[in-house]
Amino acid sequence: MILVTGTIRLPAARLDAALPVMREMIAQSRAEDGCIDYSYARDLLDPDLIRVAEMWRSREALDAHFGAPHLARWRQSWAGLGITDRNLVLHEVHASSPT
Repeated sequence: MILVTGTIRLPAARLDAALPVMREMIAQSRAEDGCIDYSYARDLLDPDLIRVAEMWRSREALDAHFGAPHLARWRQSWAGLGITDRNLVLHEVHASSPT
């Protein structure tokens, strides 16, 4: 399993404009083969910080996601929405259990 976690910066004043684009990105990504989960969440203490969490069945599924048209459209929207400071990390998970 592959986890992608991290953050992006989105000015709080542009959140309303970004929500439809973000919802579309999430819906399209969740529909991809190999996507287990895909989500964005606003940080409660820093309103300009969006937390990203993705879970993929395999590296191949994630690689296919990188070539998806909706990902390209999402990235093209960043400048207009003021999105900056993308900081994502890929984690390879070999085992997991409930805490």
